[in-house]
Amino acid sequence: MTGGSVAAVDLGATSGRVIVGHVGPDTLETTQVARFANDPVTAGDGLHWDVLSLYGAAVKGLREAFRSEPQIASIGVDSWAVDYGMLRDGRLLGNPFHYRDERTARGVEAVHARMPHAELFERNGLQFLPFNTLYQLAAEPHELLQFADTALLIPDLVGYWLTGQARAEQTNASTTGLLRVLGGEWDDELIAGLGLPRSILPPLIAPGDTVGTLLPDVAAALGAPAGVPVTAVGSHDTASAVVAVPMQPDAAAYISCGTWGLVGVEVERLVLTPDALRANFTNEGGVDGRVRLLHNVMGLWVLSEAVRWWERTEGHRIDLPTLLDSAEEVDAATVPVFDVNDPRFLAPGDMPGRIDAWCAEHGLAAPRTRAAYARSIVESLAQAFADAAREAGRIGGVDVRAIHIVGGGALNELLCQRTADRAGLPVLAGPVEATALGNVLVQARAAGLVSGSLESLRDLVARTHRPRRHEPRS
Repeated sequence: MTGGSVAAVDLGATSGRVIVGHVGPDTLETTQVARFANDPVTAGDGLHWDVLSLYGAAVKGLREAFRSEPQIASIGVDSWAVDYGMLRDGRLLGNPFHYRDERTARGVEAVHARMPHAELFERNGLQFLPFNTLYQLAAEPHELLQFADTALLIPDLVGYWLTGQARAEQTNASTTGLLRVLGGEWDDELIAGLGLPRSILPPLIAPGDTVGTLLPDVAAALGAPAGVPVTAVGSHDTASAVVAVPMQPDAAAYISCGTWGLVGVEVERLVLTPDALRANFTNEGGVDGRVRLLHNVMGLWVLSEAVRWWERTEGHRIDLPTLLDSAEEVDAATVPVFDVNDPRFLAPGDMPGRIDAWCAEHGLAAPRTRAAYARSIVESLAQAFADAAREAGRIGGVDVRAIHIVGGGALNELLCQRTADRAGLPVLAGPVEATALGNVLVQARAAGLVSGSLESLRDLVARTHRPRRHEPRS
């Protein structure tokens, strides 16, 4: 078995990248060939993703990938979950809505009038999040739902534009709320009961399956040879990230930390217990049929949105590393620990003002300086992460003896250390590029560049990307 190269398109909530992965039995290296902003757009009807710009940037990045490595064996696409584009005869019917758009509230009301969350949980295994796809679809005008002939989640939409094949990858489909968890198929009874058109949902495929080959005009635009496949990966970015967590699943929790903090454990079977329902945990699909039992924590969004607010209102740039250095000097005992999962922190806007309001409602003194706000946010995230990791282990029957933090949050040493302190467990930080690595590994295995189980893929990650260890302090 010899090594080779694949290309990963990794679309995040704030930026996208194209990465070339070089993979073999003892090799796992990545080279970023393109990075581009993902800036939402506010229009008259709400908040949208500029998905055409994202696709155009991804095409430019893939062109650079093939220029630098002409023998790329495969392309894989991952992104955030739940959001979708609607098409008719292959034409996009408007830019997809952003999951933070407020229209989802009426979708929640419409769905729960027909089926309460507890009953939904028995069918789809998902925690309540007001932006899950079924709520978004329920908020769409009836006329639009009847006019569209296809709805594709973001990575499936990009795959469609690359190949002309409309498919729904299972890990991302599992986040829609429309998948029957006990069978892994679209839940026709639920879809009909909610008054949604079943015909818009495409056939399901699994990570490692081929979506299709590049359309001739797309291959020409990329400078790619004919017949290059687009391979389904764990197209929900967390599913890809979990592939690259160098953990022992029966002894560790993971936190995929970026805009969101996805905190959970990997289990072999669905957990649909009353405990899981009460704790608002979710069962999402993983690669190789694994289950990601996890809880969504608001994540570094709270910190980054606070920084954006200060920059907008004060008119100058704030250097985040400098701010975190200042936050480390603040005594943790002097700042409030607030509930980062309070719904008020979901939408863009005045994050410091919302923290003030939360503190006032709970009889706590609000922070007074930017450094104190940053320390308060870090302490609150660390507590939420520690609590969710412990709860995930308890609900999932996993003896959590370590916590792995991957993604951009692995670079935040203060957050990693305080999570270790508050959990009383070692935190292993890294790899930062876990999502891209997981995307690359699933493609590489499908292309025959590596072989074996998830454990063997994780062993390759551990051998090539050693994590940084944070021991808990008293």
